[in-house]
Amino acid sequence: MKFSSVFILLFIYSCSANYTKYENRTPYNSKGFAFIYNDSDFQNKTIKIKMDNEIAEAAHHTLKPGVTLKIINPKNNKSVVLKNSSKINFSDFYKILITKSLADEIGLNYDFPLVEVLEIKKNKSFVAQKAKIFKEERTISNNAPVDSVQILNISKNKKKNTKSKINTFNIKIASFYYQDVAKLLIERIKIELPEFNMNKIKVIKKNDNEINLISGPYNTVNLMKNDYIHLKKFGFEDLEIIANE
Repeated sequence: MKFSSVFILLFIYSCSANYTKYENRTPYNSKGFAFIYNDSDFQNKTIKIKMDNEIAEAAHHTLKPGVTLKIINPKNNKSVVLKNSSKINFSDFYKILITKSLADEIGLNYDFPLVEVLEIKKNKSFVAQKAKIFKEERTISNNAPVDSVQILNISKNKKKNTKSKINTFNIKIASFYYQDVAKLLIERIKIELPEFNMNKIKVIKKNDNEINLISGPYNTVNLMKNDYIHLKKFGFEDLEIIANE
């Protein structure tokens, strides 16, 4: 009996510690491209769950089901608040898996579905249980500024939204205080990633305290995705997608 009691106490402590760690972690916040679901993705097993394109739905590759998310289109600041439906594997080039209904609701460009994904914690300014169910109630205005993404306004017509003017994009690889450090990293990439097109790599001085190493510009998502994957495998974890006007 004593052994059983000790085991139970250890089990409860372990669960409590893990729960506390999860609750105290920094809420997820990321900018990048959304994977817009198509039934062919399920049929060819690219995606292992079947989603309903007639409803606004989202799934993430690391966040737990039930987590409340705010998905924002930085082009027009339209957003949707909903719960993560599933935890599922897909390319980490994409920040979120969404249905066409959700994409249309926030006016995404299907060619360049750039989004910002925010996790809303229950103990913060928004309570998960109060997330709205109906489509018109889920669409809320977002007045938060967009730090690194500057994009022209697009048409309000949904059909035109999906085919708006194509922008170019860069991959922000890393930031440094000193230009010499950025140049050393370029030499490493040149040696260790011989297949990478080094003509795309540039050093940009943002201000006196920040030197950015970027790759680009890209005018198609597929070209960017290939280089993004190469850089990820090289060891860069905090790659950021930046849209150019």
